[in-house]
Amino acid sequence: MSQKIKIMILGGARENGKNMYAVQVEDEIFIMDAGLKYPDSSLLGIDVVIPDLQFFQDYADKIAGIFLTHGHADSIGALPYILRDHDIPVFGSKLTIELAKIAVQRENRRRKNDLFHVIDADTEIEFKNANVSFFKTTHSIPDSLGIDISTKEGEIVYTGDFKFDPSAKKGYRTDFVRLSEIAQKGVLALLSDSTNAEANFPNDRQTSIEKYIYNIFENYDGRIIAAAKASNIVRVQEIFQAAAATGRHVFLTGRDAGKIVYTAMKLGYLNVPKGLLVHSKDLKKIPDNELVILETGRMGEPLKSLQKMATNRHRMIKIKKGDLVFIATTPSHSVETMVAQTSDMIYRAGGTVKELGRDKHTSGHATGRDLQMLIDTLKPKFLIPVIGEYRLLEIHKDLAIEAGMNKKDIFLPHNGDAYALEKGRFYRTDAVPGEDIMIDGSGVGDVGNIVLRDREVLSDDGVFIAAVTIDRKKKKIISEPRVSTRGFVYIKANHALMNGAADVIKEAVNNNFEHKKFDWTELKQDVRNDVEKYLYKQTGRRPVVLPVVMEVNQNRHRAMARRNNQENNSEKRPVRKNHHKKDSEQKKAKA
Repeated sequence: MSQKIKIMILGGARENGKNMYAVQVEDEIFIMDAGLKYPDSSLLGIDVVIPDLQFFQDYADKIAGIFLTHGHADSIGALPYILRDHDIPVFGSKLTIELAKIAVQRENRRRKNDLFHVIDADTEIEFKNANVSFFKTTHSIPDSLGIDISTKEGEIVYTGDFKFDPSAKKGYRTDFVRLSEIAQKGVLALLSDSTNAEANFPNDRQTSIEKYIYNIFENYDGRIIAAAKASNIVRVQEIFQAAAATGRHVFLTGRDAGKIVYTAMKLGYLNVPKGLLVHSKDLKKIPDNELVILETGRMGEPLKSLQKMATNRHRMIKIKKGDLVFIATTPSHSVETMVAQTSDMIYRAGGTVKELGRDKHTSGHATGRDLQMLIDTLKPKFLIPVIGEYRLLEIHKDLAIEAGMNKKDIFLPHNGDAYALEKGRFYRTDAVPGEDIMIDGSGVGDVGNIVLRDREVLSDDGVFIAAVTIDRKKKKIISEPRVSTRGFVYIKANHALMNGAADVIKEAVNNNFEHKKFDWTELKQDVRNDVEKYLYKQTGRRPVVLPVVMEVNQNRHRAMARRNNQENNSEKRPVRKNHHKKDSEQKKAKA
């Protein structure tokens, strides 16, 4: 009897980041990665975005575990929010698990570590309906793994982030022998990385990048400020090597340096020669031509820090004339504009810029040729391109067709799609939760489209506050309306507009009193609508209008009046003298 198998896309399809996928075999669900993505400019005030946590509410009793491919935020970033409410076992390599613990403890210090389990490429975990094993892959962080779920119907393979590089060093090498073994078992479905599918040129080898960085450090006679993501361990290692080889010291700055970089050093994944790293107190003692400042961070954080350095707003470092700023990572399309702006600021401050991505073809993700090579090696029956924006999934599909796959066997998923296996083929079935959950501060999912729309309006046209005090029983306005604004117009230069708005408020309140039965909601809505129309007619802008309607407290006024009357009456009463007290005082005086 065939097994019931379902593949579910929980995040990471048609977007950059937020990778999370699930495979259900009978009544067991295996989660592969649990990542986040960083917001674009349209998500005002949002810190990060994670997959829909409703899935864990609906299927908590079936989830066998969460299996991680590597330690970047796009694979582990959602764990803190999932483990707040669910005790689910988490499996990953040694470095991945350590970084996952850091991420979880940052959000929930009380979370115990007994849920985390360290595995390696030789591990195979037997479950009731399937076995889960792993294989080594090449990425920009060591100990990256792909995942193989072995079922009676065939292997289901998830690559995670990967690329092929025969020159990769130990800890970064792809295990091609293991891939061949998986292929021999028969691959039912392949979920494969699409991030770099449109690359026409092969990635430069790691040895070539090392020589490139060494030449920069060797041939520049001045201070070097290198910017890299803290989680790009391979790049951090290359910078350390080049600094040591050219007689330079390294000073680490950046929010994540002490967490990710030092964790990798402690576990032996970063080789740091003795005396290479220096403290901030030693900076003034070291000549500029012997110093490298390594600015690390997540996503765009190194660039933001460089901007602060260029504009003298950084707490420690200021870019000065003669500095070389080396942007040591290849920026994604979403931050290319930010890179250009940052470079302009650096040149204005007197520094110069060198970008790795302009001189070398380097990425932690597979090129189109790598993807075709993987398909040729595994020969999957079905392909589901994941980890990438829509155009990249389409390109991946075309590459697979070129490699000999039938287009009917390739699925381009949306988040929330589910594919069930029936009679040897996958068919789309009922959707699963696949919406975005937005994190704003400590709030999880409490910011939705309506709040974001209001924030967008506020950022575009500002806010207009209309306050008025009424006597509901007498149906009249007690005091003149007060109006105020932020981000809309300059009040001192627009007295006529503000006075006109006050008149509109009065008219709206009086019309409501005359023609409607009193209702707080309707009154505020009338004020809002009339003011919005007036402001748009006068300015062509639509600020957020906040009506504040206050009611005078009649009982309070009556109580104050009674108290005032009592005080006045007490002042008019004659003062009674205490004769007994006076007589006793006279007797004491005679004595």
